[in-house]
Order: sequence, then C-alpha cells, then structure tokens
Amino acid sequence: MLSTSLGWKDPMTTSPMALKGLRAKKRLLWTLLLSAFGCSGLYLYGFRILRYLEGIIPMGICPVVTTSLLTDNFTGGLQHWARPEVLTCTSWGAPVIWDSTFNPHVAKQEARRQNLTIGLTVFAVGRYLEKYLERFLDSAERYFMVGQSMVYYVFTDRPEAVPSITLGQGRLLRVEPVQGESRWQDVSMARMRTLYEALGGRLGQEADYVFCLDVDQRFTGNFGPEALADLVAQLHSWHYHWPRWLLPYERDKRSAAALSWGEGDFYYHAALFGGSVAALRKLTAHCALGLQLDRERGIEAVWHDESHLNKFFWLYKPTKVLSPEFCWDPKIGWRTEIRHPRLLWEPKEYALVRN
Repeated sequence: MLSTSLGWKDPMTTSPMALKGLRAKKRLLWTLLLSAFGCSGLYLYGFRILRYLEGIIPMGICPVVTTSLLTDNFTGGLQHWARPEVLTCTSWGAPVIWDSTFNPHVAKQEARRQNLTIGLTVFAVGRYLEKYLERFLDSAERYFMVGQSMVYYVFTDRPEAVPSITLGQGRLLRVEPVQGESRWQDVSMARMRTLYEALGGRLGQEADYVFCLDVDQRFTGNFGPEALADLVAQLHSWHYHWPRWLLPYERDKRSAAALSWGEGDFYYHAALFGGSVAALRKLTAHCALGLQLDRERGIEAVWHDESHLNKFFWLYKPTKVLSPEFCWDPKIGWRTEIRHPRLLWEPKEYALVRN
C-alpha cells in the first residue's frame, strides 16, 4: 500500500517492455554523458590525448633477414637491434635512420675521405627572411655537417636583407635572387623549377650532395653525413604512425600528383629532402613538370609541391629514409621514440609571414 501511494513500482511487477525501455533510456543517458565528457576532454586536452593514442600505433619492425643485408654507404653496417621499437628499414631495402642505429664518427670519416662538398638550399622570400633566416643559418653553422666542406644557397627576393653570419672554414654562402610571388603557395611551388635550374648550374658544379630545406626550422642537434645518400626522403613527423589509407596524398585523379588508394609507402615531408645532384635533378624536374601540368589544367594538388614530391617517391623509391628525429614538430609533444631531434619546426606564424 505504502509503495503504491508514493508512486513507486515494484520492479517485479514492471512489464518486460517497460524494463527494456528503461534500460534503453539509461544507455542513452550514459552515452550522452560520456560524449559530453569526451568532447570536453578533447576541447581542453584533445590534441595531446589524440597524439598520445596515435603514438602507440605500432610502426612495424625490420625483418631479421633484411637487417643482416642492409648496409649504408656512409656508416657501414647499421645497428638495427639498437632500436627494436621502431621501423628501421623499408620493404625495398632502404634504411630508416634513427638515433643509435649508426656510428656518426664513421660517417664523418667517410665524407672526409671522399672529399665531399655538401650543398644546403633554403628559400627566404617575403617576411620569411626577416622572421626565420638568421636563426636558421646560425643553427646550421652549429649543427649541420660540422667539419665538412659545404655551401649555402639562399634564394630570396631581397638579397640585400640577407643577414651576415660567421662561417666556419671551408663553408660558403651564396645569395641567389628569385622573383617574389603574390601567394605563398606560388612561392612553394616555384622552388622546384628554381632548384632544377640551380642544380644544372653552379650549385650542381660545387656540391656533391644537396639538401633542400624550409627556412622556418632550426637545427638543435648534430645533422651529419649519416644522412647522405643518392636519394633521401624525410618521414613527416605528423604522419609516420598513420596507416596508409589515412595519409594525405593527392586523390584528385586530374592532378599529376594523384595516388590511388592502393598506392603510397609513407608520407614524406617537403621541408627536408636531399641526395646527389643527378638524383635531385630528376626529382625537381618531375615535380616542376607535374606542377606545370596541374596549372595548365586549372588545379592545385592538396599539398602543392609536397604532393608531387610524394608521387615521385612512390615511383622512384628513396635510397635512404630519415626518421622523424631529423625533422620534428614540438607541438606533437613527447614521444618515446624521438630521442634526439636534429631539426625542429619553428612556430608557424602564418598570419604574419603569409600576408
């Protein structure tokens, strides 16, 4: 009597349909609450949480049968066993270079034995020059190919504004004028043709190997001859854990940079690539032609010259791949496998430098 008067129903007398409806409402309530907490968590801490979860996706390991055969022209035998937690080779037999897998002293000795000259190209156009160039060059003098003969090629629309820096022995800086562009995308896409022409001229005559880098970065660790090879690609720090079907390749089949869903190996970063003069002439010619064809068709690849670079590396496999330690974005946060970053992204102040 008392329970009835208070409006409380004995669950034993509740119909199965009513109980089912009650459970459904409870599930919906919990779903809404968890979704609200999840959205709040992602809003407040989301990037860190997602990046942490991404970091535990396995990269795969290099098969023992492959590691025993892999050597490097500059470091000799590679110590794959030193980094069992990461991928240290590709399916086509190219090494993926991580800290502790090579002997830096052997690499330096080999580069000196061959009496090599290393080229480093960088584009500093518009406000990128005043914002980034001096720090880039200063850090390169401290960490990039230290003790090696090298030549910097700075491509800029303001040669008179290039800062004066103190260079080490056997190191030169050349300033090459280029035309400014109204859009930053055009600056990025024009560099492939500019590099192709430079590699066919004085740069190609002065240097044995060349690295092409973005200016909005700074060196923070030793970046030496262990990175040298005929054709060098850089694993993009934001995408190296992603499965292939999620990689941001160009998918528009009208573009010369397009890759189908079954194509692609890794996603490579256009902020750092390199190789021999001959190999880079082939790479830049391919990308410049692809960009021209796209322009004639009235389209642009989703990531501009980087999309064309990834198409090239799918067709012509790199002979060496650099791990994300060689070009890392601090915004991603802490990762156990990133031990000693060599090159760090600077903060991307697009509102300042692209306007």
